[in-house]
Amino acid sequence: METIYFQGNPCHTYGMIPAVGTAAPCFKLVRRDLKEISCADYKGKRVVLNVFPSLDTDVCAASVRRFNQEAANLKDTEIICVSMDLPFAANRFCTANGIDKVTVASAFRSPEFAQNYGLQIVDGPLAGLLARAVIVIDENGKVIFSDLVEEITHEPDYKGALDVLS
Repeated sequence: METIYFQGNPCHTYGMIPAVGTAAPCFKLVRRDLKEISCADYKGKRVVLNVFPSLDTDVCAASVRRFNQEAANLKDTEIICVSMDLPFAANRFCTANGIDKVTVASAFRSPEFAQNYGLQIVDGPLAGLLARAVIVIDENGKVIFSDLVEEITHEPDYKGALDVLS
């Protein structure tokens, strides 16, 4: 269990975020076109998991926009932006914001994603949603960057995530 904060108030996650150097858990998610993706689709590639509570918040939306912008500069790297938002909401958001360089995916069918990555918020006003985190996985499936954002209302460490990909 990890302790994070929402507007200064403590809340907790189910489990622990994967540590640097460990094997990344496999995952299954649903893209905005309702097609499933899994870790197997990204074998041999570097993956950035940008995880957050909902596209309907300013900070979450900003992180997707930022990673969409940064994606153009990243070689051999896939960015997957993950929330519990339904694919229909993700599709509306991406269309309205010109998001076309990252994959926006939902964990709504995959409670094991939230649990295996230690990112399911289990108490407080955002219980049931995902905590804000960035996890970078190398081409061999190992975690090379792991950042659970302590205060949910803050943006993630973009520089740290991008630096490990340089």
